[in-house]
Amino acid sequence: MYMNSLLCRGDIHCIDQIRMRPVAFYELCNILTRYNLGHHLSIKEQVLLFVHYLGHNVRFPVLAGWFHRSSETCHRYFRIVLKVVLKLYKYVVRSPDDSTPPEIMNSQRFYPYFKDCVGAIDGTHVRASVPSEIQGRFRGRKGGTTQNVLDVITFDLKFTYVLAGWEGSAHDSRILNSALSRSGGFKIPEGKFYLGDAGYGVRLGIISPYRGVRYHLNEFSKERPPEKEKELFNLHSSLRTTIECGFGILKKHFRVLDAEPFWSFATQVDVVLACCVIHNHIMGVDPSDPVVQEVNNEIRSRSERQTHREEREENMEWLAKRDNMASAMWDNYSIIRHF
Repeated sequence: MYMNSLLCRGDIHCIDQIRMRPVAFYELCNILTRYNLGHHLSIKEQVLLFVHYLGHNVRFPVLAGWFHRSSETCHRYFRIVLKVVLKLYKYVVRSPDDSTPPEIMNSQRFYPYFKDCVGAIDGTHVRASVPSEIQGRFRGRKGGTTQNVLDVITFDLKFTYVLAGWEGSAHDSRILNSALSRSGGFKIPEGKFYLGDAGYGVRLGIISPYRGVRYHLNEFSKERPPEKEKELFNLHSSLRTTIECGFGILKKHFRVLDAEPFWSFATQVDVVLACCVIHNHIMGVDPSDPVVQEVNNEIRSRSERQTHREEREENMEWLAKRDNMASAMWDNYSIIRHF
């Protein structure tokens, strides 16, 4: 049976097919037994249908063929499980406590300077499908229609707040203002702060890198260490790259987030929230999930490539500067020589 083949062929096959190892899958099933799921399919099959869709963005006729169910059945049970997973949000996506995160406490590089830092904040774009008359508002920076999703994440890679549904054209700081002002919205613990991108500026509870000063991790190396206190701070605030890793893990687990959606926009927003719930579940049950290391390696490799490219660009800039100096000197010399 297809369902059994997904779970009985080892961790690698299981991650490839349902985006998590069996330990996380079975624990998710155990949690969902407490809620009112459908009665005609087993909980295991309902959850498999759901996570298979999120992980691969396959259409329901394809799922129907794999699971030997009708498209209508697959669609109906997807809706049922989605509704229940959203009920877990308030239990799984929670604000951090007031203690210093161990990732900071146990690091001489970060402690005590960042002892009051409880996480990082940023926005990410997720593809969206909206009516043509409002598509202009949803045009993201790369031209496609997207929803701009505000995410807050801790250093153990768990989301603590998610605000989805904003237009792709909305500025991150505007979305943050909305999150802070709404009832039951984003709350910053007293005396604590989050690391944000330079676009957020410096405000109560948010510390951003210095503008006009190197701050991306790939801008530093053994050959290019920080040269002043602002650069040193920006290098240390590379803790903020935690959220880049979180986004990478989220989108690698759930390919539906990078695919053209076909749901109503309200359901598109719900799907984003559900993916964040299951992401937190995986990080809690199986923090050594292989996707984490895979994304870390990709970020490290990308940073190294960017560093080499930037060094080449800087070299070209200085070669051009030398050529311009030589040309100007020669022009001046030629004028003087003919007098």
